[in-house]
Amino acid sequence: MNLTINGESRADLAVAHLAELVARLGLDARKVAVEHNLEIVPRSAYAATRLSDGDRIEIVHFIGGG
Repeated sequence: MNLTINGESRADLAVAHLAELVARLGLDARKVAVEHNLEIVPRSAYAATRLSDGDRIEIVHFIGGG
């Protein structure tokens, strides 16, 4: 499956849904926001959001600090 993640084409990820993608990338789902094909996906919907060839994903990491 070919996905575009943060503007970079990735063909090496065989994942079925957003929750699996976030886990495969080693990210903490509580600390990221995900956009799937130009729509923000609520964290509660990651497991229900299926991925297809050609999908565009943008992932933003939350970083704490002061």
